[in-house]
Amino acid sequence: MNNASAPHSDPPPCAECTRRSVLLGVGAAAAVVAAGCASGSADSGPMRVALAEIPVGGGRIFSQQGLVVTQPTPGDIRAFSAVCPHQGCAVGKVGDTIECPCHGSKFSIADGSVLRGPAREPLAARAVTIEATEVVVS
Repeated sequence: MNNASAPHSDPPPCAECTRRSVLLGVGAAAAVVAAGCASGSADSGPMRVALAEIPVGGGRIFSQQGLVVTQPTPGDIRAFSAVCPHQGCAVGKVGDTIECPCHGSKFSIADGSVLRGPAREPLAARAVTIEATEVVVS
């Protein structure tokens, strides 16, 4: 029997690669999403948060934006990268200091300087403005 004239029950050649194509497509999409997340808020414009959400004498971590916003004294608002310069871990706690859970580095809530290593560099400062009752970090 000639294969050309017989009904063909095998899937078309592309069907064999469909699973692989889907997996590659999903992987590529995940890479794009991850790259967007890694870029922080730079692509999405300034971050806005209510001033009332930032405790005096402490601060708050905004993980999605990769930021830490602090208020060392009433009305003195500061913002820093939430990435520890030691090995790139995300800081995990803000009280009277900003703390990295990976290796124990501590940073000042006033200026991001290193208070305890192993980090040797301060947290990167970000520009902050106050608009009415909102903190705007760019």
